[in-house]
Amino acid sequence: MSVQTPVEQATIPPEIDSVPSTPFDADSFNQAVMSTYSRYPLALERGAGCRVWDTQGREYLDFVAGIATCTLGHAHPAMVEAVTRQIQKLHHVSNLYYIPEQGELAKWLIQHSCGDRAFFCNSGAEANEAAIKLARKYAHTVLKIDQPIILTAHASFHGRTLATVTATGQSKYQKYFDPLVPGFHYVEYNNIAEVEAAVSELDEGDYGVAAILIEPLQGEGGVRPGDIAYFQRLREICDETGILLIFDEVQVGMGRSGKLWGYEHLGVEPDIFTSAKGLGGGIPIGAMISKKFCDVFQPGEHASTFGGNPFVCGVALSVCQTLEKEQILPNVEARGEQLRRGLNAIALKYPQHIAEVRGWGLINGMELTADTQLTAAQVVKAAVDEGLLLVPAGPKVVRFVPPLIVTEAEVKIALQAVEKALATVTA
Repeated sequence: MSVQTPVEQATIPPEIDSVPSTPFDADSFNQAVMSTYSRYPLALERGAGCRVWDTQGREYLDFVAGIATCTLGHAHPAMVEAVTRQIQKLHHVSNLYYIPEQGELAKWLIQHSCGDRAFFCNSGAEANEAAIKLARKYAHTVLKIDQPIILTAHASFHGRTLATVTATGQSKYQKYFDPLVPGFHYVEYNNIAEVEAAVSELDEGDYGVAAILIEPLQGEGGVRPGDIAYFQRLREICDETGILLIFDEVQVGMGRSGKLWGYEHLGVEPDIFTSAKGLGGGIPIGAMISKKFCDVFQPGEHASTFGGNPFVCGVALSVCQTLEKEQILPNVEARGEQLRRGLNAIALKYPQHIAEVRGWGLINGMELTADTQLTAAQVVKAAVDEGLLLVPAGPKVVRFVPPLIVTEAEVKIALQAVEKALATVTA
């Protein structure tokens, strides 16, 4: 894992590389920080490109990327320059004033998508909250629905706030947090009959379906791509009824699928879509983008103190521009194909343990068989021991979401590490 090309070596700033590691005390950390995560026993302190180093100086190939967030990897020169420039210029002011950087980022997103207007916040959950609020106001003021219902899918994931965790179709995230927010109904993903039945059955009295909130590819739900025919029928249903079609592009958007937006794989356009994670390349930012006809917000109806401030927008704009300038999307497609080919070759060697490999671009899942006693967490732990960082997507799916700048050589190294990890856990 320590082999680097001259170019990759050059991305590691010598002054950072030479700083001694600070002794890390996990016990004192756990005493001070709430236990909301099951953390792996390593503390990461620096990164460069697709590699990170822990406090002991050990190197890892990062195929987690902050969970599909570090679009340009770590310490990318474009982001370093943008962060430095913007923090020296202006980092935060209120949205009571015009923020030029926010306007420029909004223009870029609109020019490169089907949207017309953008609202900025701090995360994917907040972006989805904004979409839920916009859909509800649209339902009341345009569709004249007194009790609007939003359809979401089983196995979906939309965030951790009360509204978005209710929208999330996984009971494990909702346990102990009831009473949940009313106004949501779940349907099976890629099952159009359930959607049609729900639209018909829920249209009664003061109730009615106002929107369908759905992921083009389910990430946390096991890296499950949407079916083209299903999504095209969703679009038809929404056109026929006036229901808003909302896509959660938080994980799959910003080039991760090999196209800028996940909806481009499905041949349909949403009325509203959300973005976060990869949008800022690791700087916290979220966005809700809508078409003009459903932009019904008025001043004072929604807001965010930090949302869209000069700092985050300046850095996010540099990420967007770098995706274009460095022509990164073709690399995403090529490396994704390489990764899936390699994983499928490994799957042939472990048919009793690996059921399927699937995904788009550089969001891919390796699903373990129902019969195997192996769990995704076990494979991930074994991969860490081989110097490769991975992340589960449920109990039986291992997720691969490296930075979009990952190289052919790095994918080869990752595949070798996966094979070694599987050999260990199946021995």
